[in-house]
Amino acid sequence: MERFFDLTGKVALVTGASSGLGADAARAYASHGADVALLARRVDKLHAVAAEIAETGRRMLTIGCDVTDEEQVRRAVGQVVAEFGRIDILLNNAGVAVRGTVEELSAEEWKRGMDTNVEGIFLMSKYVVPHMRARRYGKIVNVSSVNAFIADKHPALARHVYNASKAGVLGLTRGMAASYGSDGITVNAVCPGLFESEMTEGTLFKNEEFMRMYDLLNPMGRPGRRGELNGTILYFSSDASSYVTGQYLTVDGGGGIV
Repeated sequence: MERFFDLTGKVALVTGASSGLGADAARAYASHGADVALLARRVDKLHAVAAEIAETGRRMLTIGCDVTDEEQVRRAVGQVVAEFGRIDILLNNAGVAVRGTVEELSAEEWKRGMDTNVEGIFLMSKYVVPHMRARRYGKIVNVSSVNAFIADKHPALARHVYNASKAGVLGLTRGMAASYGSDGITVNAVCPGLFESEMTEGTLFKNEEFMRMYDLLNPMGRPGRRGELNGTILYFSSDASSYVTGQYLTVDGGGGIV
């Protein structure tokens, strides 16, 4: 069964790879045999992740890239293909969680959330898909969120652009899956619940009232731990999911069932 998750000889491109779930996924790809291209705006933080991957003996490439900038995306994809010869896996992980209701958000804040969380996936896919189509193979994994389905009533936790953008990720995932399935490309999404990361540790994890309620209502009684999203990402990124496309899987400790 382990051979299904063997990524030996594969090349994975990970956006938002400088910290959190993206960095964890990059390490998981390398530990399962893949060479990894690490993309993020903060190149200094990428170097620490790259050093850990180097210990696995896999090849890696670090590139500073803002996924909302089309020219940066075009150049970055070209660099990855020039270095590795191909891209087998694309993990669209880069994202931001902008807080506020529609009354509170500025137009600039709304645009930043939509541009990073949705347009970033569009741009990366726009330049990666042609390389995958040429080889008739590709695994695209988009990171959405349980907040595509679930909204927070607490005024301090309202994130309307996050809700909208993460729901948009699912629509884009289905559309791409329908268009590129016959080209040997699968497109799926993961929907994480609450995980400790750089994005959440300074906000949600510091809200004691929210954390008490989360632990009380979540069937597993806790947030996700580091690495607990990796299995789902590896599944969608490997040949274990060769006949699965246009799907999403929530990884939230059962939070969506209560």
